[in-house]
Amino acid sequence: MINKLLIANRGEIACRVIKTANAQGIKTIAVYSDADKNALHVQMADEAVYLGPSPSKESYLRGELIIEKAKELGVDAIHPGYGFLSENAEFANLCAKNNIIFVGPPASAIEAMGSKSAAKHIMEKAGVPLVPGYHGDDQSEAVLKGAADDMGYPVLLKAAAGGGGKGMRQVWSDKEFSQALNAAKRESMASFGDDHMLVEKYLTRPRHVEIQVFCDTHGNGVYLFERDCSVQRRHQKIIEEAPAPNMSQSVREKMGEAAILAAKAINYVGAGTVEFLLDEDDSFYFMEMNTRLQVEHPVTEMITREDLVHWQLTIAEGKPLPKQQNELTLTGHAFEARIYAEDPNNEFLPSTGTLCLLRTPKENDVVRVDTGVVEGDEVSVFYDPMIAKLVVWGENREIALKRLISALGDYYIDGVSTNIDFLKRVATHPAFVAAELTTTFVEKHHDSLFSATSDDAASDDTQVNIPVMALLSLLNRKVFRSDKTPSVWSTAGAWRANANHTETLTLLCNQEEVHVGVKHQRHGTEDAWELSVGDNSYNVKGKLVDSALQATINGYKSTFTFSDNDGVFTLLNKDTHAKFTLISASLGDDNYDNGDANFSAPMNGTIVAHLVEKGVLVKKGEPILVMEAMKMEHSIIAPHDGAVEEFFFNPGELVDGGATLLAFSTKEAAEV
Repeated sequence: MINKLLIANRGEIACRVIKTANAQGIKTIAVYSDADKNALHVQMADEAVYLGPSPSKESYLRGELIIEKAKELGVDAIHPGYGFLSENAEFANLCAKNNIIFVGPPASAIEAMGSKSAAKHIMEKAGVPLVPGYHGDDQSEAVLKGAADDMGYPVLLKAAAGGGGKGMRQVWSDKEFSQALNAAKRESMASFGDDHMLVEKYLTRPRHVEIQVFCDTHGNGVYLFERDCSVQRRHQKIIEEAPAPNMSQSVREKMGEAAILAAKAINYVGAGTVEFLLDEDDSFYFMEMNTRLQVEHPVTEMITREDLVHWQLTIAEGKPLPKQQNELTLTGHAFEARIYAEDPNNEFLPSTGTLCLLRTPKENDVVRVDTGVVEGDEVSVFYDPMIAKLVVWGENREIALKRLISALGDYYIDGVSTNIDFLKRVATHPAFVAAELTTTFVEKHHDSLFSATSDDAASDDTQVNIPVMALLSLLNRKVFRSDKTPSVWSTAGAWRANANHTETLTLLCNQEEVHVGVKHQRHGTEDAWELSVGDNSYNVKGKLVDSALQATINGYKSTFTFSDNDGVFTLLNKDTHAKFTLISASLGDDNYDNGDANFSAPMNGTIVAHLVEKGVLVKKGEPILVMEAMKMEHSIIAPHDGAVEEFFFNPGELVDGGATLLAFSTKEAAEV
């Protein structure tokens, strides 16, 4: 029996496991680093134990320390969540040696699937269909490239020990191979300590469909249907859904049976996911098996109404599967949208900062939010930037999709850049609505997915909301935080002895100044204003209630959520996401020039490699430096022909976001 459970993880998955454990009467213990000392999962658990500094390798990846703490606290079992130590065979063995239940498969199964190349050999022997490719031990560039040349481009380079898109590169021609291979190997070594690579034929229009499997210690195995995870960026999933649309019952059964065959080939126990590529002709190919609970497991829970963490704990106690295959039913349709702190308009670069505003959709039987953060928490550079998972269910795909779009419209975050607006565009895209899904969905529809973020569209959105922005500015002058001391000018009231007070507000919107004429009025006990913007005039009034603005513009009432992040205001509702600043009087010249090239670190990170030597001429567009931040590599590109005069940081050194990384001269200057 499991009476005391330690969750060797953090964030939303730790909170998720704690909820089920609590429901089963199991005492929970959280672990935490310096960055997570006040985190939600620490507050939710019955007990919490400190592991070390914020970097994962000094805290959440310290398997021996976690075992030591578990023994001190009399823990019966450890749930590893996903990521970190969840697929670490050595950690699973440590648990067994110390008589602690590992809520996961045996170490032998993890080892079998831990190497993608070894997994391919096992699946080939078991009769599971494979994508054509090279999975051999000879890792010389000549052999790898020879395999790619033989099977024909495009090909996919994949880290044998990898996952989550790390160490993965698409190669479209033989000319790109060497550079792509070196980048994939570097990223794989940094992420997994192993740069062994696979080369596979890249299917141009596949779907990514995975099967949820469960096996117990009594020889039973079932599959809980499938999930379509085709919509991805950087080989990481964005929106998942279950069941896979337009899949016949025949293909579903064949794929489910193949997944069980794969699991039994390695004597699997517990929750696992077998991932396949599904081609247009309904043929499917084994990609990999994840020997843990998946991030997207909630969509399976929604269509089966089964608690998969409960299933994990039941099997870990040595009990049979809660249900057999013929007892499982599939009902309705579910979507999961991953809410990330990232900037889709800047190559999905992760964003860090404080969540100064966090409002989630209302949860109920058909809307679920799995998260590990609350308003005021920090999204740091140390961990994955996923904020939450928004999960919805509907009686069919059409209803579920409408609920997803509506819930995304009710999700408000400020303080970091997020992908929420991008998710809305994906969910409303005609191809997504029609379930025309492939793993290249984002690339294929790039122009239409990103056109809504053009300067013109943003400007139009801003122009519509200028009266609301001005109203918020006027109302906000009356409300001050306890740590702010207002100036005499901002506290001046609207009353004048002989006339209505008039003034001009200057707002900074989309880097442009907008001037708003204001005439103060009163309607009974309410303040009201007549605003003029260019040739347009507006009668406005409203009030602030908590973080909501109730506005009436020319008789039309609407409500906005808003935040004030050090003077930068954000207005949010289902149709609006607008930022602006109220410009104060300035006594100096605020103009400055950043130049025409940006050699600043986009965020806190580590220098990985210098790709060129000082003084050597490089061409425009050539990568000259690589840094790693939030588990991803980012390249600094030459803005024009020239040469690096000086690197200010060496490989392995930490850099702060905004730090200047190098000095670069034009080609002419370099030749002097």
